[in-house]
Amino acid sequence: MQSLARPGMVKAMAQLVLLAESQGVATLVLNRPEKLNAFGDDMREQLIEALDAAAAHGGIGALVLTGAGRAFCAGGDVHHMAALKARGAGFEELRPLVDAGRTAILKLAALPFPTLAAVNGPAAGAGLNLALACDLRIASDQATFGETFVRIGLHPDWGGSYFLPRLVGLARALELCWTGASIDAAEALRIGLVNRVVPHEELVAAATALAAGLAAAPRASVRSAKRSLGAAFQRTLEQCLDAEAEAQAACWASADTAAGLAAFVGKRAPVFGADPGLVAGSSAGRGQRFE
Repeated sequence: MQSLARPGMVKAMAQLVLLAESQGVATLVLNRPEKLNAFGDDMREQLIEALDAAAAHGGIGALVLTGAGRAFCAGGDVHHMAALKARGAGFEELRPLVDAGRTAILKLAALPFPTLAAVNGPAAGAGLNLALACDLRIASDQATFGETFVRIGLHPDWGGSYFLPRLVGLARALELCWTGASIDAAEALRIGLVNRVVPHEELVAAATALAAGLAAAPRASVRSAKRSLGAAFQRTLEQCLDAEAEAQAACWASADTAAGLAAFVGKRAPVFGADPGLVAGSSAGRGQRFE
């Protein structure tokens, strides 16, 4: 698996955020297991750098985000926040942490390819909302999920107020935020917080297989669907239909559509990937590797 660290960032990223690519699938690992991958030190900045590196890599077709050790991410470093509060720090000292979270979520949401959270354990607070910012979520049967901000008197951040009600509805989102309760993987699946739950020992294989399938799919189709469905909540029906026609025109012009149609008629499996450069926002070929 090839590292995507840029010169000058290898040492930093090797500590708290790991990023590598293999066969079109990028894997991003939050790597502070002794603290349940809670965001401390310059971990937020390392995450932002990793997302920038993934966005700049022309050969990525999907990204898997997970945590090292027994947790996905415990959210913010509560001990650091407690120390700030104890010495009378104002919000201006907390604000850089909030702003870094905002930047990370916007960069993650802006990635043109599918993103999957492989939730391997507790996902709490900002950690949960980082998972919610991914397009899909696969959970270990040992995972737990909690909007735990209320437990320390804070408001959800890292996009929780945006993603959570869109996934589970307003009433359930309010209940999760107001109670700060943690729910298990089965309940998360029942309410639509995650897409699927797998046995813990199968999580990595399941997430990698799904990501590999998405990375091998026709890029124009996959990426335009991500854009149009993501924008649908802010559009009218007529605007959605217009966007569909525009996306369909781009897909029709791609070699992937020609390959898919010919394979269907010929009763054989299609081979995609001839012209990813036709996808808006991507000018690099699928085979390119980050240098």
